[in-house]
Amino acid sequence: MLSRTADHLFWMARYTERAENTARMLDVNMQTQLLPQSAESAEQNWRALLGISELEPGFDAKYKSCNRKDVLDYMVRDPDNASSIASCLTHARENARAVRGTLTTEVWETQNTTWLEMNSLLKEGMLERDPGEFFEWVKHRSHLSRGVTIGTMLKDESFYFIRLGTFLERADNTARILDVKFHGANGELLDGTDVDFYHWAAILRSVSAFETYRKAYRDVITPARVAELLILRGDMPRSLMACISEVVNNLTQVCNEASADTERFAGRLNAQLRFNSMEEILERGLHDYLTEFLEQVNELGNRVSRDFLLPLAA
Repeated sequence: MLSRTADHLFWMARYTERAENTARMLDVNMQTQLLPQSAESAEQNWRALLGISELEPGFDAKYKSCNRKDVLDYMVRDPDNASSIASCLTHARENARAVRGTLTTEVWETQNTTWLEMNSLLKEGMLERDPGEFFEWVKHRSHLSRGVTIGTMLKDESFYFIRLGTFLERADNTARILDVKFHGANGELLDGTDVDFYHWAAILRSVSAFETYRKAYRDVITPARVAELLILRGDMPRSLMACISEVVNNLTQVCNEASADTERFAGRLNAQLRFNSMEEILERGLHDYLTEFLEQVNELGNRVSRDFLLPLAA
């Protein structure tokens, strides 16, 4: 497969997944904002969200204060923010348009319709009227895109590059969603409080894992178990373990003579997750662990680009 074609497919999937996960992060922050807290605490939560998404410098250059309205505007519709939901869905559609001949009609029409509907919904004021409804729409369109891809595309290299992009982006964003909670936190948070329970329940719902948690643990929600579910449980679809396992499997399907080092790098990361324990992770510090994981996922993405895709811009 041509590197340019693989690049478009890979980034179409990454941008679609990124839009969904940005919606998930914003949604969980909106839910936790309903809990009793000071204005200072609310601002810190919004700033933590910008920080973990690496958007703080761009936001501060454009806005004088950090509040819900401005953060939503910047992370949802701002065209100057390449990671805003609007920018992501636009980039996903443009990448799909560039390889229309490689996609099935259903996959292309899903991407194109998503872009058209997004522009219409934003113009109609859905974000201001009901942000939660808009975020649910973004998640639904991402689910639809994945379902149509799995249900209609031939399982060849095109399919595997799409899946590779999806799971690399998902691993990155699951780690960021977890880290939003732990950003700047320390050990005493693991003891939990009544208010903390609602924070963790919101996080579980943000990754569609609330019912899954109940089935897996059948007990009260504790931070350590939430972290275990989203990091080490291979049977949880959005866990770091499940995502990296899928990355390894899809890399195997598209491997070439230049990709052996990248496969080994991915395999080591997969092994670390398989043979780590939650006790070891918590003893080290969850924030530090997630920070290192994000660095490794970023390096893995760079290696995939080097071996299979177009060179990254300097």
